[in-house]
Amino acid sequence: MGVPICSIVDDRSAGRPGTGGGGPLGAAAKRVLDLTVAMVALLLVAPLIAVVAVVVLVAMGRPVLFRQVRIGRHGEPFTILKFRSMAVGPDAGAAGDAARLTRLGHWLRTTSLDELPSLWNIVRGDMSLVGPRPLPTRYRFRYTREQFRRHEVRPGLTGLAQVNGRNSLTWEEKFAFDVWYVDHQSLLLDLRIIARTVSTVLRREGISAPGSATAQDFLGPARPGRATRDEISVAS
Repeated sequence: MGVPICSIVDDRSAGRPGTGGGGPLGAAAKRVLDLTVAMVALLLVAPLIAVVAVVVLVAMGRPVLFRQVRIGRHGEPFTILKFRSMAVGPDAGAAGDAARLTRLGHWLRTTSLDELPSLWNIVRGDMSLVGPRPLPTRYRFRYTREQFRRHEVRPGLTGLAQVNGRNSLTWEEKFAFDVWYVDHQSLLLDLRIIARTVSTVLRREGISAPGSATAQDFLGPARPGRATRDEISVAS
């Protein structure tokens, strides 16, 4: 498929391919924006985080937080933090996502409140406000070489794919948006995506893939050209 064109992107002001977001100065500005927004947000929503934590504890028990190793920048692993939305236990692993997703968990996902603990990942430097969404490590060797380029930047709390369909997109469409973002990233583009994210969350768009409770598993491309272990090791 061709490179997707995002409705919020003006090619004349969204950066140029290969600019890397303006070089070291652009990367520093992006990090300042990440830290400032994440720390202020954590302070402002601390009471809400506490309330959600108590509700999850009472309704679903421990653990309150969901922790999972995800693929970060340059392929480095990190542990993402979210509020737990699915049932756990000895029998839960055999059930699918639809069976494990609790009523409270569904509500947390549709309102994106389950993402609040990930603000700490941004403060730590694991993630950015805007970037390709972090995916499980089991996908590591399923990407094509081009798709793996999404890991040239920090993963984001939101991203270009999230404001252009989210889980209603195919994996190929998501990755095309991700790589496009890598090549055209800029502070202005980030601000536009953040603004668009607010309306997307309020409208609760693209929460789950068609026919799935969450997102369908990424099994890899049907065509040849996946990144090899050696190539990914070099990229890391």
